[in-house]
Amino acid sequence: MRTLTIRHNTVYRYKRPVTFGEHRLMLRPRDSHDLRLISADLILSPRASVRWIHDVFGNSVAVVIFAEPAAELKVESKLVIERYALDAPRFELDDNAHNYPFIYSADDRTDLGRTLERHYPDPKGQLEAWAQGFIASRPTDTLALLADINATIKDAFTYNTRWEEGTQTPLETLELGSGTCRDFALLFIEALRSLGFAARFVTGYLYDPALDGAADSEIKGAGATHAWAEVYLPGAGWIEYDPTNGIIAGENLIRIAVTRDPHQAVPVGGSFDGTPEDGDGMTVEVEVTSAGRSARRAAA
Repeated sequence: MRTLTIRHNTVYRYKRPVTFGEHRLMLRPRDSHDLRLISADLILSPRASVRWIHDVFGNSVAVVIFAEPAAELKVESKLVIERYALDAPRFELDDNAHNYPFIYSADDRTDLGRTLERHYPDPKGQLEAWAQGFIASRPTDTLALLADINATIKDAFTYNTRWEEGTQTPLETLELGSGTCRDFALLFIEALRSLGFAARFVTGYLYDPALDGAADSEIKGAGATHAWAEVYLPGAGWIEYDPTNGIIAGENLIRIAVTRDPHQAVPVGGSFDGTPEDGDGMTVEVEVTSAGRSARRAAA
């Protein structure tokens, strides 16, 4: 078990006071057997009213109505959590799921719904052909197949930081050979869906011990919001895969929300009444702390 403190500060600046529309914040995790929420603080400026809801996926969402116009909007979130994970995860799959291909039960298929379906066009079958290229024989070991795809994205694609909103399509990521954590997670998800797996998108944070004073590491995306994927395997349930770093079910993956598609997993989303020219930039700072030390990365 590791105790972590996460501070996530977002500031939007405007050239004149503007009126804000409704904002939705996905910044608070749910308690689980592998993540315990100790405390959660949310500070907003200007003044605002907050109501909490669970969205269609069961994520905790703060719906915020700001009370007055302002030339600056601040959202400050502080979490203290306990993260539980196995150092060497072992996944007990149902007998029929050890080898790919396998068939989900009728009940599972009903409940998994659209997490089984591909969401992005692949008119020439490029993504499907790329995914099929990992299958050397039929049957093939299920966990080895997933680990191979996860590791290949880490090793064969170039990680680039991109602060603009939005996510590349899987075909764009294939063509460019590069992307962000969100792009890599979506590529992984859609590739697996093309093979018949149920997969979903995860947003949260990534703790890197190297940025906290420990030994050096090659982890990418720490100290900022992070994205990865979950795959449903009978007997083991939802398993986390981080193709940006080649991580499988690591305790440094701090899950905040799970969704069907990346556009449903925006940490801070909302609108203001004005023109694009009114915007005067934004900054995001994420700080992850363990044992009194911190890992920070800022964007402006």
